[in-house]
Amino acid sequence: MTIDSGFNHITVLLDEAVEALALRADGCYLDGTFGRGGHSRLILSKLGPQGRLLGFDKDPQAIATGQALAAEDGRFVIVQRSFAELGDEVRARGLDGKVSGILLDLGVSSPQLDDPERGFSFLNDGPLDMRMNPGQGISAAEFVATAPVEEIARVFKEYGEERFAGRMARAVVERREKQPFTRTADLAEVLKVANPAWEKGKNPATRAFQGLRIHVNNELGDLETGLEAALDALEVGGRLAVISFHSLEDRIVKLFMRKLVKGEADNLPRNLPVQHKAFEPKIKLIGKAQFASETELKANPRSRSAVMRVAEKLR
Repeated sequence: MTIDSGFNHITVLLDEAVEALALRADGCYLDGTFGRGGHSRLILSKLGPQGRLLGFDKDPQAIATGQALAAEDGRFVIVQRSFAELGDEVRARGLDGKVSGILLDLGVSSPQLDDPERGFSFLNDGPLDMRMNPGQGISAAEFVATAPVEEIARVFKEYGEERFAGRMARAVVERREKQPFTRTADLAEVLKVANPAWEKGKNPATRAFQGLRIHVNNELGDLETGLEAALDALEVGGRLAVISFHSLEDRIVKLFMRKLVKGEADNLPRNLPVQHKAFEPKIKLIGKAQFASETELKANPRSRSAVMRVAEKLR
């Protein structure tokens, strides 16, 4: 049996993302979301003997895959941390401001989605967990068992963009008083009944499950922290490539990059005296947002929502 336990993962925007990093053979690179190592393996294939690659992931199965790769290739190291903590890691390794390129692929890996035991899927019954690292934080089951109805509704609405969030949250709280939720199929059924208007071609529990997953894993908070840390870690001329899979993530990435392109002075009150340097951009954008090709969409339908943005550090 393979480490993926039979659940395969197809890396999205594989060639495009690695090309966007403008690799140097002797550069030091960081894969902030190792997953099953698709991007990392391609990066390593293009590095010389002096090149280095540091991988991050929270998922224990991804870490096992990364450790196997590290045993094969001494240029690679994997750490079990969120990319939000990359600042601490690169400082501890003496790499702050010396990283040549950073890649963040924000999607949930196919093995996580397809393995019912991970609790991400509303299509296959499994334990209601949803944590990238099952050893940290509270599970989705614990959250829906204890959170006030207002908090559950907020998570469904803000993170899942579910317009019937209040109604669905009330249904969850009403049912949990009789019996706690422990399985994904059970929760999905309650959400399905509470959703009065199904979107064509989409399971009625989709948005609420997305909201729960984002909340349980602090995905948006980690992204905001990780982007700031990535900028500090990069050397001048270093590249940052970020692949997002839903509008909330992409909005954060787009606003972050736009702010740095405009310079710090753009975000200060008018008439406030500032140095000329404050008007200078910290990054430049590399090309426009990129999307999966028609060929990739046919081979991997999950790539349809992917969007990649790339920036280069100027100072």
